[in-house]
Amino acid sequence: MTITELPVHRAWWKESNVYQIYPASFKDSNGDGIGDIPGIVSELDYIAGLGVDIVWLCPCYKSPQVDMGYDISDYKDIYEKYGTLSDIDDLISGLHKRGLKFLMDLVVNHTSDQHPWFQSSISSKDSPYRDWYIWKKPRYAADGSRQPPNNWASHFGGSAWEYDANSDEYYLHLFAKEQPDLNWENPKVVDAVHDIMRFWLDKGVDGFRMDVINYISKEPAMPDAPITIPGNRYQSGHMFYANGPRLHEFLQGLGSILKEYDAFSVGEMPRVYDPTEIIKAVGFDRNELNMIFQFEIVNLGHGPTGKYSPGTWTLTELKKIVNKWEAFMEVNDGWNAIYLENHDQARSVSRFASDAPKVRKVAAQMLATFLGFQSGTIFVYQGQELGLANVPKTWGVDKYRDLESLNNYEEHAAAGASKDVLDSILSEMQKKARDNARTPMQWDTTAYAGFSSAAPWMDVNEDYKEWNAKAQVNDTSSVYAYWQSIFHLRREFKDVLVYGTFSLVDALNESVFAYKRVYGSSEALIVASFKDTEIKWTVPQEYVKPGKILLTNYDRSDIAGEIVLRPFEAFILLI
Repeated sequence: MTITELPVHRAWWKESNVYQIYPASFKDSNGDGIGDIPGIVSELDYIAGLGVDIVWLCPCYKSPQVDMGYDISDYKDIYEKYGTLSDIDDLISGLHKRGLKFLMDLVVNHTSDQHPWFQSSISSKDSPYRDWYIWKKPRYAADGSRQPPNNWASHFGGSAWEYDANSDEYYLHLFAKEQPDLNWENPKVVDAVHDIMRFWLDKGVDGFRMDVINYISKEPAMPDAPITIPGNRYQSGHMFYANGPRLHEFLQGLGSILKEYDAFSVGEMPRVYDPTEIIKAVGFDRNELNMIFQFEIVNLGHGPTGKYSPGTWTLTELKKIVNKWEAFMEVNDGWNAIYLENHDQARSVSRFASDAPKVRKVAAQMLATFLGFQSGTIFVYQGQELGLANVPKTWGVDKYRDLESLNNYEEHAAAGASKDVLDSILSEMQKKARDNARTPMQWDTTAYAGFSSAAPWMDVNEDYKEWNAKAQVNDTSSVYAYWQSIFHLRREFKDVLVYGTFSLVDALNESVFAYKRVYGSSEALIVASFKDTEIKWTVPQEYVKPGKILLTNYDRSDIAGEIVLRPFEAFILLI
């Protein structure tokens, strides 16, 4: 059976587009400098006007906010700075009235150390909740010094184990020490997660984005990780906790509940590069997840010692990654989650193109073209629809707020790193830190970009007087209007742009990312120049025939033979 003969399984979530909201930074309604749920409700017409179908809200649960809400202390209540359960009801109602679905963030690999479950677990070895978390006895070195149970590194620096003197045991935390990992080997934990899901689905939530969901099953023996970064005391143990032995059993349990409610699901699955592992989670008939976020694209440019070391990437590398996932999902009846930005990533126009004033708008529109016509569900992060950029290069480390980047910087500073090394880390933070996506949303030209009436929890990007929502929503040439057009075209030409096959065009070209979508007799050619200068490109002969330009970020009416592509030019041609 050829790709064109493969069955097409249609689903509402395949035809949907998703808008992600980071609650602390979207809109402040009460003047405390922190975004909140009533602030989101006040801008629902703006979101609906963009043309999306689903809104995904990052964690809004009760939390001490050590990791911006990814440390949850009560899954059935709301962080008081964000609002109340009644406010969530208003949000759900407001979205549903506008024909939009609501996606919550489900964080169940770990909890906050302030969660009553963990407070009981750490109180006594005899606690009924002791086995809800992962506890291990110390190891001892030859000199008699106490050591963690293994050499795993935390994602936020240091050991993944924290010592509890009262019980003389360590608990596992793959992230901050205030985020202890749940023990999914305990059936009571699984039941509790199922109960949380039903609680929110019964309130009208339409599905979940599942945080690091492939970490929930660990290799029980928890052996030492191999040394991949010589000289580091702690090493990545992901091969023992990413896609562990019982993962798919656990995912099928979650999937059975999702299927019961016809709910949507997308799983975050870092540290997984083998699509044959992914398809077990997202195959159409597997009843686990609808789709997952893979990390290969957003990890481009990471250096040899990790995210905050300098690295480079090439367009052909990007093409290989896109083609790998597109082709595999087509043949294996899976589905992709397509994204370049989220709350954990830098701004795409700064990272993958250019935020230089002269080309920033066309560069943002080019990336929208590159992204928006691929096969998969499209995810847009707040501000991406406006072409928002990374924080200024002039920012010092004092303006950053994120635990991940600050811990990394401070570890190097404490170890005596030179000024040159620290300056290099700060430069990489400006390119890649999660803070870049977390600056307050830029609504208008008033103080604090219209985000709040008071100084916000994190500084506003200084370019807000030019780059803001008010300046773009009624401008037909804006980045916002361009995204509107993309979502409109995906609906109008659903067969070819949602369900059509994908194939690269001119795969070895290091300047132009071109691909085609084909469904029956319909064909579309998508072209995106990743260069900030004019370049010549020869259009493949099969496309030198009558067609219609559906969307372009310049003034282009047709193509033929060798054409000149202007800086970051992009277009879609329907044959």
